Amino acid sequence: MELRTLRYFVAVAEELHFGRAAARLYMSQPPLSRAVRQLEADLGTALFRRAASGISLTPAGTALLKEARALLAQAEQARTRVAAAAGSANLTVGILSDSTDPDISRLAAAYRRKHPNVEIHIRETDLTDPTCGLRAGLVDVALTRGPFDETGLHIRQLRSDPVGAVLRADDPLAGRDELTLADLTDRRWFQFPSGTDATWQSYWNGGQPRTGPVVRAVQECLQAVLWNGTIGLAPLTDHSPGNELVTVPVADLAPSPVVVAWTDTTPLTHSFVQLARTSYRSPLMRPGDRVQP
Repeated sequence: MELRTLRYFVAVAEELHFGRAAARLYMSQPPLSRAVRQLEADLGTALFRRAASGISLTPAGTALLKEARALLAQAEQARTRVAAAAGSANLTVGILSDSTDPDISRLAAAYRRKHPNVEIHIRETDLTDPTCGLRAGLVDVALTRGPFDETGLHIRQLRSDPVGAVLRADDPLAGRDELTLADLTDRRWFQFPSGTDATWQSYWNGGQPRTGPVVRAVQECLQAVLWNGTIGLAPLTDHSPGNELVTVPVADLAPSPVVVAWTDTTPLTHSFVQLARTSYRSPLMRPGDRVQP
């Protein structure tokens, strides 16, 4: 049994769906199905029950899943120890998020436990590059927000956060329980510098061309609201926007996905992505919740 085949099997066993497993593995479904059938032939037993309603693990499949996870974890640890011995066990993580997010804290703790000898380098980026330097080769993996141009990147969604408009406390709309994009049509919105990802800019402008001051960082956005009354948007899961500011949910703006993104799948990035998927949880806030100073 090759490790690659075991990874294929584990993906199917966890997803219980060949299509979803193929998407997770970034491959087409036919070769995945062939690989699993060859594995069953090699072992001389069926690993899955196949029915019109879906697939499920056989007792043999359940037993193999436990063994396969252990073997893959052992292989990954061996790679990490060898890399550490060679002095090359490090991972650069780009972050475009609230660094005090409890999900990031859980992920950091889980990664430390699994890879105590890996040195993590953090690159906290501004709002002008939602890939956190991934395309430029500055980071190995990114914890960031969408939507943005995903061409050439591997993306896994971790969470989806509702978004609200950040307003000055004396703004006529600040007392509302909820807003729509139409309520904000005639207002000035912050802009990102020229060359910023167009999909990213469009989302944070509510899908319409806007005018307003150019900003690069979260604090610049908040200060633009405070000083100029500019409209800013922020996830409702973020902490208080600051004194004299409030955040009012925008009902017709799609939630902002929190994602992990990477280009090259290495043992360390693969482990990071898997741990991120289990560390991130649904936000405690929902549309209609209100954030105040």
